Amino acid sequence: MPAAVAVALSACATMAPRSCVAGTQPMTKLELFFGGNIGAAEWRGFLADVVTPRFPDGFSVTDVQGQYRGATGMIIAEQSRELMVIVPNDGDGATRANAIRDAYKMRFRQESVLLVQSEVCAAF
Repeated sequence: MPAAVAVALSACATMAPRSCVAGTQPMTKLELFFGGNIGAAEWRGFLADVVTPRFPDGFSVTDVQGQYRGATGMIIAEQSRELMVIVPNDGDGATRANAIRDAYKMRFRQESVLLVQSEVCAAF
């Protein structure tokens, strides 16, 4: 499975620039998926301490239901959160998103945080 994900993600690096409709421009959408049943106060603290300093212009958070196979092979279903941010293509958004992933895994002793990067057309 990791090899399939790597192949799929490597295709993102070779995608041609998107043709956007008038009024929008090519941008990058970053989605991070956090599990671990973290309490509301702990989550708000993480957003304030880690996420907001890296994406001060804004982001969105949605509660989602997640399921994955852990390192032990056990299927785990849990309440999760999705963080989404749209950033210019010329920035370091992926680097900042990876720093958030690392901080979350360390702070809450999590096995993984999924990061999805895609090209979109957007305008603010």
